[in-house]
Amino acid sequence: MKKPLLFMLFSFLLLACGGVKKTQEAINTGNYGNAINKSILNLVENKTKKGHQPYIVLLEEAFRKNTERELQQIAFLEKDENPAHFEAIYRSYAHLREIQERIKPLLPLHIVEENRDAEFIFQNYDNDLLDAKDQLSEYLYDNASELLENASSKFDYRKAYDDFTYLSEINPGFEDTKQKMEQAYAKGLDYVKVGMVNHTDQIIPTKLEEELLNFNTYGLDEHWTRYHTHALSHINYDYEMLLALQQINISPEQVNEKQIIKEKQIKDGYQYVVDNNGNVVKDSLGNKIKIDKFKTVKCDFYQFTQYKTAQVAGKVSFKNLATQQEVNSYPLSSEFVFEHVYANYDGDKRALDNDLVALLNLAAVPFPSNEQMVYDAGEDLKSRLKSIVVRQRFN
Repeated sequence: MKKPLLFMLFSFLLLACGGVKKTQEAINTGNYGNAINKSILNLVENKTKKGHQPYIVLLEEAFRKNTERELQQIAFLEKDENPAHFEAIYRSYAHLREIQERIKPLLPLHIVEENRDAEFIFQNYDNDLLDAKDQLSEYLYDNASELLENASSKFDYRKAYDDFTYLSEINPGFEDTKQKMEQAYAKGLDYVKVGMVNHTDQIIPTKLEEELLNFNTYGLDEHWTRYHTHALSHINYDYEMLLALQQINISPEQVNEKQIIKEKQIKDGYQYVVDNNGNVVKDSLGNKIKIDKFKTVKCDFYQFTQYKTAQVAGKVSFKNLATQQEVNSYPLSSEFVFEHVYANYDGDKRALDNDLVALLNLAAVPFPSNEQMVYDAGEDLKSRLKSIVVRQRFN
């Protein structure tokens, strides 16, 4: 009993020491953020635990070194006076403030071995953070507005949209950010008109055509692409998606018959056991001994399989309407198989296994129409078409 306990204790100590060692390594390599996170996680779990004492010392060291480095970096960036540094300065102040707010609830943190509380010199970064946010907001707004005004491609509109979105996150309600963000989004969209052509000799069910082109049912969530099955006159479309059905093959209706001959021995009453003299044998209690009688039964089993298939094949192509060049094409195919099995028999049904007996309860059914077969094949075609549209990227 002692050996498992000792092993568990040794494993626990090994893991604990390993965690402390990795945290110290993070500090030694300048990864102060990682060291701070590891230390805080352990101290939040139990800050008075003896095994967590090293994390207090490590947190104290990592916090001091991280603060020094962040403030030095901020001073350097501010001295450079490059507006492109506004975001880095803002993020640094926000990070410094966040770390302090995570440590405050843990205080005091007592270091038993040194008989003192860990020392954390906190500063109020609120004004610095607000100033940095204002500078960054102005910079983002001016840059994104200029990009929106002088955009030469959809990429420019999308970059402007991203900047306005970020600005809206850090400084909600800043000037007319929301309106300009909506403008950038509308101009950055790719519009795709969708069409369908039937190059087969078959009539496509109207319902199937409607469902294939109903993109609302596909659950697509492509941020920068809009598909229109009914082109709008006021929109200048960027691409065309064409679904061309090229071949529909429908097999003849078939009924295949298979005969199976089954034999089985079954119980057929009982008989008394007799001795050589023809006398009935009795057991020790005087009861007559009887045994089961068996007989062989036979049955001719006839299995019928109704079978019909429909195959639909085509192609999905995407064309750049500005260049009139095809940018991508994908083969598209689907198959639907109708199969129905039923049976009857001649002879003694008791010779049949249960799975065969179940088929006797079934009868022939009407074959689906060609139109229904094509529609059923189209159900799978829809999922394949969705997969193509989801992985299609225009830019």
